[in-house]
Amino acid sequence: MAKRLCLNGRKRPAGQRQEERKRRKVDGGGPGPGPEERSCRLSAALLGEDCEISHEQLYELLKYAALGKCHNAAQPSWCRVHHQSHLAGVVVVVLHEMSQVHFYRFYLQFKHLRKVFQHRFTLTPSANFLTSLYGEGTDTDLRPQNTAQGLTSTSSECVTKISDLQCDPIIRRYGEEKRGLTSYTLTLEEQKKNDYPIKGSPGCKDYISTECDQQRTDSSPLFGLDCEMCLTAKGNEVTRVSLVDAQGQCLLNELVKPESTVRNYRTRFSGVTRQMLLPVKTRLSDIQTRLKKMLPHDAVLVGHSLNADLQALEMIHPSVIDTSLLFARDEGRRFKLKFLAKAVLGKEIQCEQRLGHDPTEDARAALELAQFFIEQGPAKVAELNLEMLLTAEKLAEVSQNKAALQPQGCEVEKQLNKPPLLSKPCFLDCLQVTGQKPLLLGREGLDSSSLCQSNLSTSNKQILQRALEDVPLSTFSIIQFSLGPEYIASHLHAGLHEKVRSKLTDMLTIYAGPFEESFCLKSVKKEFGRCGPIQSLTVVTETFQPYVRVQYEVLEGAQLAVESLNGAEVAGSCIKVQRPVTAAMLDCDVLIKELELDVENEGVIYVAGLKKSLTETDLQEEFSHLKDLETLFLPKAPQSGKHRNCCYLKFQKPQSAVDALEAINGWTIKGSELRSRNALASGHLWRWIWQMNHSNGKQGKHIFYEQMEQLSDCEQDLRKKMKKLDHRIKKLYRSLQNNTLCVVLFPGVNSTHGSQPGLGLMGIKTDGGRSPC
Repeated sequence: MAKRLCLNGRKRPAGQRQEERKRRKVDGGGPGPGPEERSCRLSAALLGEDCEISHEQLYELLKYAALGKCHNAAQPSWCRVHHQSHLAGVVVVVLHEMSQVHFYRFYLQFKHLRKVFQHRFTLTPSANFLTSLYGEGTDTDLRPQNTAQGLTSTSSECVTKISDLQCDPIIRRYGEEKRGLTSYTLTLEEQKKNDYPIKGSPGCKDYISTECDQQRTDSSPLFGLDCEMCLTAKGNEVTRVSLVDAQGQCLLNELVKPESTVRNYRTRFSGVTRQMLLPVKTRLSDIQTRLKKMLPHDAVLVGHSLNADLQALEMIHPSVIDTSLLFARDEGRRFKLKFLAKAVLGKEIQCEQRLGHDPTEDARAALELAQFFIEQGPAKVAELNLEMLLTAEKLAEVSQNKAALQPQGCEVEKQLNKPPLLSKPCFLDCLQVTGQKPLLLGREGLDSSSLCQSNLSTSNKQILQRALEDVPLSTFSIIQFSLGPEYIASHLHAGLHEKVRSKLTDMLTIYAGPFEESFCLKSVKKEFGRCGPIQSLTVVTETFQPYVRVQYEVLEGAQLAVESLNGAEVAGSCIKVQRPVTAAMLDCDVLIKELELDVENEGVIYVAGLKKSLTETDLQEEFSHLKDLETLFLPKAPQSGKHRNCCYLKFQKPQSAVDALEAINGWTIKGSELRSRNALASGHLWRWIWQMNHSNGKQGKHIFYEQMEQLSDCEQDLRKKMKKLDHRIKKLYRSLQNNTLCVVLFPGVNSTHGSQPGLGLMGIKTDGGRSPC
């Protein structure tokens, strides 16, 4: 979808480094204020494809914020909580049955939410949001019991019935019947989607083909492949290669000397050191030649995330089985090879006592996993219930210090021949281990009365009153507000979605003209294309003189065209540039101004006019001298993967963005003049706008015409309700202690008219009011 380059690694001027050292002192990163004065903060790079957060990732954040390292909770993979031990508490506000559409349809009503919370992300919708937020509950009591001897639990207390196998992602993908190995090799589309080297692809021009082009059958030979890499000036380069045959015999285990200067040997993972590579003469080209000779023409390569190995080998192979994709999980997540080897094969690999991974061991494990899958079939693999085994293993890690639960890992081998009867623990159970009793307030309850202080109220006003009283007494609270049942009908959601999509289309559209009868359309397209990527350009012939309708892919492109080309001479005519005039567009200028001032767009500028031949590396070099540049975000079209002729630059300080804006306007890169302005829709909103802009109103005309009248009747009331919700969250937020993590969630909607993504806002309360980033 998009490419994001973090530029923090480059060397900065001495003055800037001195300022950063002062900032670190303030944050408690060195001599200065004592621990009691340290303030917590969040950091996250939520741009483009990184802005879509799954419930598993949200679970990571809440778990770490509530439990911390002292209870073996790991930092979330997508953001960072600094000084977690100083958090005063965690408050999650859930706006029941509301989606991202609600936030942007009533954007101007949410004054507090959009001015306070620095970080926003798109949240994947869930059929049962609260269940996914907590983790799946169980039919039997999974909670540790207080006894005279302490907290104890037995495996019999962790037994429940197996859920319907039809819901398992492996069954959904492959069915239940056994198949031959060719059914599990990746298709060309799957290889493209998962970044495999493919013949003819732009980035694979100099890659070597294995020339294994013979037709595959279910009797074709399998080979396990694994590589270890180091970091060089070129990127990831191979330092060790292992190949095993179908019997597990090692055919190749060779150290490889990188072509470029090594920056990091990654010894902790690769096991390769500088001393090991000193006498090595073998180069990548030698390995490529040997692999071509060793592999039969119908060979099928097996590996775990094999795309990375083939990329590092700079080789193309047409038939692969990727065990990270074969053992499918929900929402695109993947099991680690170490876990699969233990849970499926009963083998311990990548042991902590060893220095680095053994690529032969990893190649053999991946091969055996694929053989197990093919021989046993998807149904047998699904019966292993890997998701629950993994969760039980994680819960055992959390409770190790408290001796609350017996580790489940030792039972794995016994479970291989029968369906495991472990269940996924609820998030509340993890909190219970530490003695915390969460607070749940709202209309929608969970069957967890013994786990939390559950107070189900009847109105948002009552919920707020109870929250103001009880939240300060709890370290973890979930507060639910709701619009009421009369506003959650699926046709109303569909109507809101259609209205937002229609308004966005108008905001992305401009009309330019009048032009002379014989004007050059190509020159018009070129001039307007300098403002940003164009989705469509059509000539309007209903008028006395021709006009042109231009629809952009980004809001900044349309706004830049209005600002820079209105009154300009284009294709020999002095033209007027304007947006469509409709009732929905009457507040367009107000909306544009508020988007520009949005806290999410602070320090972010939009740059257009880039040549599509420019690479990410080119842009990084061109903009590297700009002061305080933190991130470069290069949008890419989801379907083609090609980058657009624009990018976003995020700076550490707003003033640095202002200075860069002045410097970049009129700047020329490789003969192309750049145009720039303040960002309007960076981060999660860019991707969402692109998706809505390329949809064709799937809800259908019958919904738009038949239900719009009913929606209009209640829309004014909805505006008032949104304003009240914003005010209530403001009161709740102001009552929180400093250093409290606050997360506001629009869960998203699943209805007969399609899913609508959710939205998350997060920040840590400070004296200044705004959440620090």
